Amino acid sequence: MSDTYCSDCKRNTEVVFDHSAGDTVCSECGLVLESRSIDETSEWRTFADDSGDHDPNRVGGPVNPLLADAGLSTVISRGPNGSNGDGSLSRLQNRGGDPERAIVLAFKAISNMADRLSLVATIKDRASEIYKRLEDQKCTRGRNLDAIVAACIYIACRQEGKPRTVKEICSIANGATKKEIGRAKEFIVKQLKVEMGESMEMGTIHAGDYLRRFCSNLGMSHEEIKAVQETVKKSGDFDIRRSPISIAAAIIFMITQLSDSKKALRDISIATTVAEGTIKNAYKDLYPHAAKIIPDWYAKERDLKNLCSPKA
Repeated sequence: MSDTYCSDCKRNTEVVFDHSAGDTVCSECGLVLESRSIDETSEWRTFADDSGDHDPNRVGGPVNPLLADAGLSTVISRGPNGSNGDGSLSRLQNRGGDPERAIVLAFKAISNMADRLSLVATIKDRASEIYKRLEDQKCTRGRNLDAIVAACIYIACRQEGKPRTVKEICSIANGATKKEIGRAKEFIVKQLKVEMGESMEMGTIHAGDYLRRFCSNLGMSHEEIKAVQETVKKSGDFDIRRSPISIAAAIIFMITQLSDSKKALRDISIATTVAEGTIKNAYKDLYPHAAKIIPDWYAKERDLKNLCSPKA
């Protein structure tokens, strides 16, 4: 607040500056003394960092701790004739003035791919960290960048307990094939094993890791999701030698057969990225144990007769 003369109050009164509207308002009568005023002071930053600089008038984006120079680079503008006026500067720019330009591009690719999979920030950060470790060892040159980035995301998802299938990763990998991503994953694990030690362990994938996302993609009810989760948990007591993803897809198919809103095998295949034939084979192995793994509260013994018999 400050004092100024109010033409309505006929005296010097305190005024309030409304920075959002650009108005100067009398605190006594509410008269707008000046409108559309321009705030010429420095902007306040909206982020915090650990750089030790506590000047609140500094502005800009948050510092990326994985980049030595926060990813900043200088671009030399060209003159009207398309020249810089200095041949040496032009050659320097063409050579790449920013030594971490490749890392910045990789981080952008990771962010874009992660956004397309709706991944949380912690997974993005973990994938970026994995790629930075590879770059520090200078072992990415000559390799398929899209496959490397996709593999970093796959490993990060596994480490953060939010695994994605290889087909899901492949769908956003800008043309990288499953085979290329698989090779990149093995390369990364082997390359960083010595440096990262136990932190490179990705853990075992379980069928339950995928259930909620698969069920959500199919629009299943809360009761159906609960039945699927309990069935998957009980199926672990039996020696079903199928991949966790196949088991999850087959159990979803089994549970939906007993519900009013039956799901077509093709829809389940699309939602789970598991081939229809693979789902049928896993279902064939699970079918003999149906009475023991499906919870009683969801399906009585007479209801189990509605399950279709697996074809030979």
